Amino acid sequence: MRRLPLRLHSLVTAIAIATVASACTHTTITGPRLGNEPFLDTLQSRTFDFFWQTTPPATGLTPDRWPTKSFSSIAAVGFALAAYPVGVERGYVSRSDAATRTLNTLRWFYRAPQGPAPSGTSGNMGFFYHFLDMDTGQRFQTVELSTIDTALLLGGVLFCREYFDQPNDTEASIRAYADSLYLRVDWTQATTPQTAPRISMGQSPEHGWLPYSYQGYDEAMLLYVLALGSPTHPIDASAWAAFTSTYTWAPFYDQAHVNFAPLFGHQYSQMFIDFRGIQDPFMKSHGIDYFENSRRATLSQRSYAIANPGGYTDYSANIWGLTASDGPSDTTLTLGGRTRQFFSYRARGAAANEVTDDGTLAPTAAGGSIAFAPEISIPALKAMRQKYGNALFQQYGFLDAFNPTFTDAGAARAGKVVPGIGWVDTDYLGIDQGPILGMIENYRSGLIWKYMRKSPYIRKGLERAGFTGGWLTTQ
Repeated sequence: MRRLPLRLHSLVTAIAIATVASACTHTTITGPRLGNEPFLDTLQSRTFDFFWQTTPPATGLTPDRWPTKSFSSIAAVGFALAAYPVGVERGYVSRSDAATRTLNTLRWFYRAPQGPAPSGTSGNMGFFYHFLDMDTGQRFQTVELSTIDTALLLGGVLFCREYFDQPNDTEASIRAYADSLYLRVDWTQATTPQTAPRISMGQSPEHGWLPYSYQGYDEAMLLYVLALGSPTHPIDASAWAAFTSTYTWAPFYDQAHVNFAPLFGHQYSQMFIDFRGIQDPFMKSHGIDYFENSRRATLSQRSYAIANPGGYTDYSANIWGLTASDGPSDTTLTLGGRTRQFFSYRARGAAANEVTDDGTLAPTAAGGSIAFAPEISIPALKAMRQKYGNALFQQYGFLDAFNPTFTDAGAARAGKVVPGIGWVDTDYLGIDQGPILGMIENYRSGLIWKYMRKSPYIRKGLERAGFTGGWLTTQ
């Protein structure tokens, strides 16, 4: 099944409400009772194995999905790179093996052909194509150069730059290749006359730069921070204010926050950047930080599932989670006397500015929010494993998605319908596995956040965006 090359987000005019009088405090439960859950050990080790065992060690081209044959997703490669140090710290692999795998990946990407030709290359201007052929490593069909997926790749690259800090040849080479990959990206090319000062979503040799930019709250925070922090090709500092100017601040199920419906938009950037206690001008005006904002988004999604306005099967306090994921089919069915529209791959979510819900839930929605709200996310994952068993939880942890409402086996385009459970995916997706592993580790040890706080590029990007306070002041 082919995923759309870009997620084009429709943005709604911001709703003005009273400022929240919070002092950037975080009420998460982070005690040993949750952090030491044996279930988290099992989930992390199986999810790590997805990246380690499905990624060719010579190239680092992590597949977009498995076991269905697919192309490589450069964002999934970024999540794989982030996984390798986690594997070292958890004792899954040796540091030397992880370093060798990381160096192979960075060297391969640096040496991959770049240029404006429509075929025979892997990228251009330092950016990479969204999907690469698993065999050749070159552009898959006619996909775009992707700014956001390049940023997610670089998130993993720069984490490895900081983590592999020992003075041996392998780790020194990792740091050198990481710098070279990041410094050659010409971010200024992506701030086109149509989108400036904001960043275009992508470019193709056939059509040039897309006229659509990343604006409003979404997964692009990391993208803007990297583009602002570049020592070689930085974008104008006004880009961040332009990005935040179309935020939708509104209450959803009693949680006032900057809304973005699919939870991946809250998780991707915050897996790599520690936004706890630091604020840009927008968040300062509302008295919270982005971490608290995403906690509220997570809580509101759970409340939405409890209310269950769509009447979907199994939605409850512990069965919830809408984000971009696989789905059963693009079809309309009458089930239980009610006509419902279902989707295949779709960015599902629930927020004040958008509700896209067909009964399909993705474990990564809860898994990637563990750092934000462990007291509701961990019980949700445990409940999913207990309720759906081996139909959902297998070799590499949670399969991508499931839909208990969808029970028509003949109408399923992908996956399968399991009697007594409903539709269950048969694939794992790299971009959904990554936040599960990374955010569990951030919750348990702060590993990725700790090392990324050392990155001079991240610090510079945040400061140029106007962030102050917290670790930016004390570190």
